[in-house]
Amino acid sequence: MADKVVKIPGADHPISIEVNPSRIVVKIGGKTVADTSAALTLREASYPSVQYIPRRDVDMTALTRSEHTSYCPYKGDASYYSIPVGGDRSVNAVWTYETPFEAVAQVKDYVAFYPDRVDEIINR
Repeated sequence: MADKVVKIPGADHPISIEVNPSRIVVKIGGKTVADTSAALTLREASYPSVQYIPRRDVDMTALTRSEHTSYCPYKGDASYYSIPVGGDRSVNAVWTYETPFEAVAQVKDYVAFYPDRVDEIINR
């Protein structure tokens, strides 16, 4: 297997991470699975911004680690979790960078949710 390419964010592919002053609540199946006032907003190139939520503010018992993984040359290896209460729609609904690259080290110990795999992500 070839070595994985590692890229550094820059003008051609900017990544910024900022503290989100809002409260973020994630719900699925009538259950709140995350509730935080300590989210980080990651903005990457032209992609929609993503809310990364500290694991301490996520009901990790509501998640099941999956075997799925992916790789981003800017952020590193991602691990995934499914949310059983959400059924098939919520398979691999949550991702995390457990050993992120230095450029995005702030997201270590945080998770992110795919908006279309949960009922709602409230940003108030």
